[in-house]
Amino acid sequence: MDYITLIQLLDSTVRLATPLLLACLAGLFSERAGVFDIGLEGKMLAAAFFSAALASITGSVWIGLAAGIASSLALSAVHGLASITFRGNQLISGVAINFLAAGMTVLIAQDWFAQGGRTPSLFGGARFEPITLPFADAMADVPIIGPLYEELISGHSILVYAAFLAVPLTWWILFRTRFGLRLRAVGENPAAVDTAGVSVVGLRYAAVAIAGLLCGVAGAYLSTALQAGFVKDMSAGRGFIALAALIFAKWRPWYALWATLLFGLFGALETRPDVIQSVIGIKVQGQILSALPYLMTVVILAGFVGKAIPPRAGGEPYVKER
Repeated sequence: MDYITLIQLLDSTVRLATPLLLACLAGLFSERAGVFDIGLEGKMLAAAFFSAALASITGSVWIGLAAGIASSLALSAVHGLASITFRGNQLISGVAINFLAAGMTVLIAQDWFAQGGRTPSLFGGARFEPITLPFADAMADVPIIGPLYEELISGHSILVYAAFLAVPLTWWILFRTRFGLRLRAVGENPAAVDTAGVSVVGLRYAAVAIAGLLCGVAGAYLSTALQAGFVKDMSAGRGFIALAALIFAKWRPWYALWATLLFGLFGALETRPDVIQSVIGIKVQGQILSALPYLMTVVILAGFVGKAIPPRAGGEPYVKER
C-alpha cells in the first residue's frame, strides 16, 4: 500500500467516523447524566430526513440543518418526557423512538416527494460543500506533508471540523465547568445533587437536549454532506455502533474520538478491499468487510474490551425522597 492510498483510506475514515463521533458524544452527555439513550439511531434518521427535505424545498442547507436539529430535539423531548418526567423505562422509550423515526421518515417522504421514501438529490446551496483550507493547493506537490494536508486535513465539510472540535469542547464542559461536574454527579448520585439544591430533572433534560442537538447535526451530515439526499434507513445502525463505541471509550470524550475513528476505518476498508488484499495478500469477500463494524460492535458489547463501568445511576429514574 503506497502513501497516497493510505491518505485516501484515512480520508474516508474521517468522513465515515464523523456521524459516529457526533452520536457517540450525544450518548456520552445523556448517559453521564444517568439517562440511557438507545434512540440515537432514530434521532439521527429523523434529522437526516428533515434536513434533506427542507434543504431540497428551500435550497438552503442551513435551513435544512436547523430542521434536522429541531426534529432531533423534538424526539429528545419525547424521550425526556417519558423517562425523566414520567419515570418510564428508558430503553423502551429509546426503542419506540427508533421505530417511530423509521416509519415516519419513509411515510412523510413518500407523501411530500413521491419518490419511494427518498428525497430529491441535493446540489448547490442545498448541500454542505468541502472547504479548501489555506495553502492546500499550493502545498499539494510537497512530499509527504502536501498530500497529508491537501487530502486528509483539507477538503472536508464544516460539519466534519465541528465534530472534531466538539471533542475538546465536550471534555472541557464535562471536566472543567461547574455544569459538567453537576452533570456527572447526577449520573452517579442524583440524591446528593438534589440535597445540594440543584435540580436533577433540569440537569437531565439539559443533557438530553445536548444529545438531541448533536444527533441532529449527525443526521444532517449524513444526508447533506456525506450523501446528497435522504434514502430509507440511511442511518444504517450507526446509532447502535455509536453506543458500542461509547462503551469502548468508557464514557470519556477523547477515547470516544479514537473508538469512532476505529469504526470509521472499518467502514472505509469496506470500500477499499484492494487495500486489505495488498496488505495480507488474500482477497477478502465484500460481505465480510461489510460486516466488520457490526462484528466489532458484538465483540465490544460481549465485554472483550475490558471492564467498562457505566454511571451508577444510569437507567434509573430519580424519585425525590419526601
